[in-house]
Amino acid sequence: MCYLAAVAARVPLAVAVPQTFPDGRVDIARVRQFVTRAEALRFDSLWTVEQILGGVPSLDPVDTLTYAAALTSRIRLGAAVLLTALRSPVHLAKQLATIDHLSGGRLVVGVGVGNPRAYEIMGIPTARRGARFAESVRLMRALWTEPRVSFAGEFWRVTDARMEPKPVQQPHPPIWFGGHHPNALRRAVELGDGFVGAGSIATATFAEQTTVLRRLLADAGRDPAAFPVGKRVYVAIDRDRDRAGRRLGEWFAAFYGRAELAAEVAVWGDVQECVDRLAAVAAAGARFLLLNPVFDDLEHLERFAADLAPKL
Repeated sequence: MCYLAAVAARVPLAVAVPQTFPDGRVDIARVRQFVTRAEALRFDSLWTVEQILGGVPSLDPVDTLTYAAALTSRIRLGAAVLLTALRSPVHLAKQLATIDHLSGGRLVVGVGVGNPRAYEIMGIPTARRGARFAESVRLMRALWTEPRVSFAGEFWRVTDARMEPKPVQQPHPPIWFGGHHPNALRRAVELGDGFVGAGSIATATFAEQTTVLRRLLADAGRDPAAFPVGKRVYVAIDRDRDRAGRRLGEWFAAFYGRAELAAEVAVWGDVQECVDRLAAVAAAGARFLLLNPVFDDLEHLERFAADLAPKL
């Protein structure tokens, strides 16, 4: 993996692509400037998120990654996370293999189950959504790795199918899992190549997850040191804590429907306070940090590189 120059081999820093536009104005020029500047500043990776429905304008994660691939040549590209069970795994496997080619093999595929409400709206039964999700991942992996695929699952069936080209990365792009439920951690160990903690959980909860992950990996005969773990963290650098907290709360109210969640999970304050709280996330088990600004994206990108990176 590439590292932000200022932190050498210490904590790799990733950044979230601006995808949400609470003011209602979709600003593609800002997205383009952010993506190209993140690569110039030598961040480790750029990540998207999936928010299919909601009142805040939000760009599709797969299409946004395609756009980012066209704008960049070095920085890795990831999604944290795609709700694969709500999509056709055959179609999604094709899209992601295409992005891996367009990016020259820079894709990381983050996957997760999602909440029951999304399944209900899309007319998909919620009772077996975990099994549906796991099956979708297995089918995508088969399409990426096998010359001919015959797959007889509970939810999808494929007979003697071929999908070409295979991804650039062999045997396939890394598959990182997200989620909150203990079953999500077990699936990550069984089927995944890494884990990314959600931005909507507190550092203490994330620490509990990483402890369980390490135990499950050891029980499965997998080396925890070879299993990358990261976490999305919503960050606002501002000496005026009240102002930053208010703006974070407004975004959390629009995106999550809970303004008070910002106080539970976000990091904000002056540079040193942000560094200290991010260091606590790393100490909880994050081997890379996915920094997610929710306002003043371009300004925060510069401050992440200049003020946070040298101290992490």
